[in-house]
Amino acid sequence: MGNNLDALTTVFTEFYYWVSIPLMFLIHVGFCMYEVGASRRKNHMHTLMKNTMIIPLVTTTFFLFGWWIYWAFPNGPFINGGLDLASGEANLPWSPTMGTNLEDRITGVFWAAFLLFSWTAASIVSGSVIERITSGAFWILAVVIGSMAWIIDASWGWHYAGWMVVKLGYHDAYASGVIHAIAGGFALGVLAVLGPRLGKFRADGTPRNIDPHNPWMVCVGLFIIYAGFWGFYMACNVPLISPEGIGGQITGETWTATTIYLTPTTLGAITVNFLLSLSGGMMAAYLVSGGNAFWTYSGGLAGIITASAGNDLYHPMQAFLIGGAGTVCAYKLHFFVERKFKIDDAVGAVAVHGYAGFIGLVICGFVLWGYPSSPYEGYAAINPLGQLAGAVIMFFGLGFLPGFIVAGLLKGMGILRIPREIELLGLDFSEAEEAEAAAEDVRAATRDLMK
Repeated sequence: MGNNLDALTTVFTEFYYWVSIPLMFLIHVGFCMYEVGASRRKNHMHTLMKNTMIIPLVTTTFFLFGWWIYWAFPNGPFINGGLDLASGEANLPWSPTMGTNLEDRITGVFWAAFLLFSWTAASIVSGSVIERITSGAFWILAVVIGSMAWIIDASWGWHYAGWMVVKLGYHDAYASGVIHAIAGGFALGVLAVLGPRLGKFRADGTPRNIDPHNPWMVCVGLFIIYAGFWGFYMACNVPLISPEGIGGQITGETWTATTIYLTPTTLGAITVNFLLSLSGGMMAAYLVSGGNAFWTYSGGLAGIITASAGNDLYHPMQAFLIGGAGTVCAYKLHFFVERKFKIDDAVGAVAVHGYAGFIGLVICGFVLWGYPSSPYEGYAAINPLGQLAGAVIMFFGLGFLPGFIVAGLLKGMGILRIPREIELLGLDFSEAEEAEAAAEDVRAATRDLMK
C-alpha cells in the first residue's frame, strides 16, 4: 500500500464502499415489498420470486461479462477510439483482481457497488410488468438490462473517460439517466410488446384503476427504498482522492471526495439536496394527485430521481423545485401515455424512473450550463444539447429499443406472456396442470352449491 497515508486512504475507501452495499441492498428489499403490495393476492408469490431471482442471475452474469463491459467500452461505438482492452482485461472474471487478493482491496467492493446498481435497474423493470409476464422471459430481460444495457450506458456516460462526458459534456452525478432513464425506457419498450393486464382497459379503451392490494406494504416498501438511496448516493462518489490523482485543476491542494467523474463534492451537500428533492417530489405529487397515497409515496422517489443528475451542484432550493417540477411532469405523462397508447405500467415505474430521469437530465443541462463536466482539460462543459442528446441515448437508444426488440423476440417464441387462463386464475398457479385443477375445483364447488 506504500506509506501510511496511502494505507489509510485505501482502507477507508474499502470500508466506504462496503457500507454502501448493504444500504443499497435495502433498495431491493423495498422493491420486493412494493411490488407485492401493488399486486393482487393471487399473484404474490410469482411477483416475489420473479424479483428475488434477479439476485443470483444478474450477479453471475455481471461477474462473467458485465463488469468487463464497463471498463472496455468507454469510447462508445468507436466515437472516441476503440475498445479499451487493457482496462477490460484487468476486470475479466479470471483476472487476479476479481478473486481473493490481498494486494487489491478496492476492486471487489467497487464491483459489488456497481452490481447493486444492476439489481436496481432490473427491479425497476420488474415492477412495471407484474401480473402477466412469465418468469423466464423476465429473467432474460433482467440479464439484458442488468448486465448489458445499463452497464454500456454507464461506460459511456458515467466512466470518468466516457465518450459522452468527453464529447457531450454529459453530467449525471447520481444517475438520473444512467440507471433510471434507461431502465424506464427499457420497461416502456417491454410494455409496448407485452400489452396490458386483463381488464385494465374497458371496451371503449378507457383505463380502469387496479388499486394496490396492500397500500401499507407499498408505503413501507417505498420508505425502505428511500433509505437504500443513501447507499446509492454514497456509491456514486469516490470518498477520498488526492489532487494529483485528478490533475489538481479544480480541487487545488486539498484531498477531497469526488463524484464518479472525479469532480469535487461533499456528503453534507448532497444530503441536503437529497432531502429537499425528496420533499419537493412528495409535496408536488400530493398536490397534483389530490392526495393519492400511492402517487405521494412514488412522487418522493420521482423527485429524488429528477434532481439526481445535478444534485452535486444544485442549491438546495433548486433541488426542491426541480424535484417537484419533474414529479408533476412524470405524473401527467404517465396518464397521457396510458390513455393514448394503452400502456399498462402497473406501478408507474416508467414515469417515476424513466420520465423523471429524462426530464432531470434536460433540466440539468440548462441549470448547470457552463459548469465543467470533468477536472480534465479538453472535456466539453455541461450544456443543454449534450444533456438532451444523453437523455435520448439513455432512454431510447439503450433503453426503449433493446427492451422492445428483446421482448419482441420472446413474444415471437411464445414465451413472453402468461396464458390467459392462468392470468385469470392468478400467476401463483405456475403450471398449467395446477391451473386446470384449480379451475375444476371451482367448477365442482359451484355445482355443489347449485344442488
